Amino acid sequence: MFERYTEKARRVIFFARYEASQFGSPYIETEHLLLGLLREDKALTNRFLRSHASVESIRKQIEGHTTIREKVSTSVDLPLSNECKRVLAYAAEEAERLSHKHIGTEHLLLGLLREEKCFAAEILHERGLRLSAIREELARSTQEKAQPQRSRESSLLSEFSRDLTQAAMDNQLDPLVGREGEVERVVQILCRRTKNNPVLIGEPGVGKTAIVEGLAQRIADGDVPS
Repeated sequence: MFERYTEKARRVIFFARYEASQFGSPYIETEHLLLGLLREDKALTNRFLRSHASVESIRKQIEGHTTIREKVSTSVDLPLSNECKRVLAYAAEEAERLSHKHIGTEHLLLGLLREEKCFAAEILHERGLRLSAIREELARSTQEKAQPQRSRESSLLSEFSRDLTQAAMDNQLDPLVGREGEVERVVQILCRRTKNNPVLIGEPGVGKTAIVEGLAQRIADGDVPS
């Protein structure tokens, strides 16, 4: 069931089960999930709750709302309540919405907010958290993380390599003389379905780069199989 969950999200479930056992609850409820989230991912909860709620203040609110029974052994595999099951289903949907491969703590938070009538959502709403606002911020964060990564990859490629095909198009390469056979062999290897990685081996100065430049010139001229 939890294969797609990040390690942090799995620990949230673990802590939620522990909290439920300490309250003597026969089920893992949404408030236990919230306590697990606060315990496991302080960076996330501090980001959205900011100074309006500490773990202890929320715990006290939950204790005041709950009939505390005899503790349940932590060896008991407590089931999820129906509300909690819906929260986890919503979390999976939120991960899909954000095009995230894994289900993380941020998706669990969104799932709690989507289960609007549950006690955990009530606690979060009281502290100013709104589903639409958090969705927007998480989507923006995802875009911001993706853009620098692409930029970084491009800058590294530009810094440590040279686009020989572009150089050929710009007439910056010297003509290749007498190495057409080696270039043709490289083209043949590249066109294989398997084992299609040519390796040029030789002492410095024997013309390995010239062969690659010859290939780049053929690509620029369109003189290669499509």
